[in-house]
Amino acid sequence: MGNSLVCFSPHKEVMNLQRQNSKKPPLSSRSTKKQRQKNHDHDHDHQSVTGDEDDLALKQQALAAALLFREYQKNGNSEPYMSRSTSVVYPSPAGKKQPFPRSSSTSRQRFASDKTSVLHPRELVTSLDPKSTEGLETNHFILVHGGGFGAWCWYKTMTLLLERGFRVDAVDLTGSGVHSSDTNSITSLAQYVKPLTDILEKLEDGKKVILVGHDFGGACISYAMELFPTRIAKAIFVAATMLASGQSTLDLFSRQIGPNDLMQQAQIFLFANGKDHLPTAIDHNKELVKDLFFNQSPSKDVALASVSMRPIPFAPVMEKLSLSDANYGSVRRFYIVTSEDHAITAALQETMIDSNPPEQFFRIKGSDHSPFFSRPQALHKILVDIAQITTK
Repeated sequence: MGNSLVCFSPHKEVMNLQRQNSKKPPLSSRSTKKQRQKNHDHDHDHQSVTGDEDDLALKQQALAAALLFREYQKNGNSEPYMSRSTSVVYPSPAGKKQPFPRSSSTSRQRFASDKTSVLHPRELVTSLDPKSTEGLETNHFILVHGGGFGAWCWYKTMTLLLERGFRVDAVDLTGSGVHSSDTNSITSLAQYVKPLTDILEKLEDGKKVILVGHDFGGACISYAMELFPTRIAKAIFVAATMLASGQSTLDLFSRQIGPNDLMQQAQIFLFANGKDHLPTAIDHNKELVKDLFFNQSPSKDVALASVSMRPIPFAPVMEKLSLSDANYGSVRRFYIVTSEDHAITAALQETMIDSNPPEQFFRIKGSDHSPFFSRPQALHKILVDIAQITTK
């Protein structure tokens, strides 16, 4: 669970891309060497936006959103663009849309077959690309964070999806993000997932959503799929725990833990009820989280995570899921593998795919455990692609 109990050395993937050579005058040997180095560096990240470009775009978007909101208030409207929320909101402005580079992911058909804290940017930028969501079963994404994370981790993904005209909510599970509950007081998966199930319970009749679960959020959306199968169009597992019935997240990882495992070294168990009882939560050594979760992520996002992550409640990690073919099995599932993951390795992700096959799986090359930070454009493209899949 990014927060579970194991880590393996990452399985590195090599990308080969044939590039077209532009016609240029002959270069000196020295210039040619520099150009080759330049091309090599460009190839390495050819399918993702650079950190500086990403940072600049997000700053411009935030500024434009603030200006739009101020103008809206000046016009005398009583309601703001966004509904009020107990969480920080990262809206995308209705500015000039940047073209998306081709994703660094590859996809293939593998098998034949207290209070809810939620971000509600609503319809702020749906006018940017109104045709992008026409004809879809649903244009509503609900993003579910992993253990220790919060709604804050999805800020880039939310921005990109909103720019494409999707409706996006990111929920803080109980004791996570800005949710006020004490993590040590959470005693069940139902209690932990309640902010998500509350949203699904209140959906209008006939409305459906696409659930996206990261890390331990995979077990959380599986729980919701069992309860509300008719309200979930698709479920997407992003480097997530995709469990079988009768299995717990702890079961999945405890069998593969090693004495020198990075996850084991990073974990700090909390005993709010005393050390003669089971742990109540799991925290992480802040000096090790970068290598564990963010080994490919920009430093600004690592800094954000370092001041935003909270402990993971232990009881939900131990809880075995009860999943049926009639409910859980009726929801279309998709999996996104992160190839440079140090927390839930690509090998372990593929083991879950083999034992509990989804409809399709995708791979993001060069991504650490947090693709919403390290490869946001690639993740975005896959999410949109999955939303547009119409038939099995």
